[in-house]
Amino acid sequence: MKKIILVALLLLVNITFGQRLLTRSGEIKFDASMPNLIEIAGKSNTVSAILDQATGQFATSLIVKSIRFKVPLMEEHFNENYMESSKYPNSTFKGKIAGFDAKKLVVSKVAYDIEGDLTIHGISKKVKTKIYLSSNGNKVAASGNFLVHAQDYGIEIPSLVKEKFADQIKVSFNFDLDSK
Repeated sequence: MKKIILVALLLLVNITFGQRLLTRSGEIKFDASMPNLIEIAGKSNTVSAILDQATGQFATSLIVKSIRFKVPLMEEHFNENYMESSKYPNSTFKGKIAGFDAKKLVVSKVAYDIEGDLTIHGISKKVKTKIYLSSNGNKVAASGNFLVHAQDYGIEIPSLVKEKFADQIKVSFNFDLDSK
């Protein structure tokens, strides 16, 4: 009897975890550059993401200090003056993909609406955008982009440099999720 219960529990755990796909090496890029001015862009390749295939729930987590810039001084200013990454070390997204059905994923990208809470600099806001999903065997590729406004998240840009920053910051993401 104990063996039957143990086997049933193992099967349940396997089914539950088999429905979740994840990565710890996702990519997020942002660009706050103004045309013909200095590039203000960063990138992280260590973003975690998880997709629950049963429910369409999708979540990401970014360690702010993992964002890299071409110019080290810009990275320092970003972490200390703008993002205050010692005080707000993570940015997250938690949401749901509307109409998601894992059985309908194909090799070519399919656009879905995704809506949820984006938390940056300790402030959460509802966001809605498109996410593009494709499947290749046991892997699901997820990508997309959206715009954010620094002031919506309490990030102050000093007036001395404000004209060098775009009002709308472009954020893009790419994740290759699997059942690791």
